[in-house]
Amino acid sequence: MDELLFGEVWSREQQLPAHQRSMITIAALISAGNFEQLSAHLSIGKQNGISQSEIVEIITHLAFYVGWPKAWSAFSLAKEIYNSSEK
Repeated sequence: MDELLFGEVWSREQQLPAHQRSMITIAALISAGNFEQLSAHLSIGKQNGISQSEIVEIITHLAFYVGWPKAWSAFSLAKEIYNSSEK
């Protein structure tokens, strides 16, 4: 499954750039409350060029649609990822 997802699906850059795929994936994980996978995808998103200001805006926007508790949990994880020394 990982080979199909990360090998074939994520490599389809002409159809949808990795930056946008990451945004969609992060939004889907937050919406569904799948926080176990969120940390990894926040890191991938950061590697794919999602800036700290973009992730804040994504989570803020989602808060109104998926609920404050999910957004608050996502903010905590994003803070860990974006404040880490990894760039």
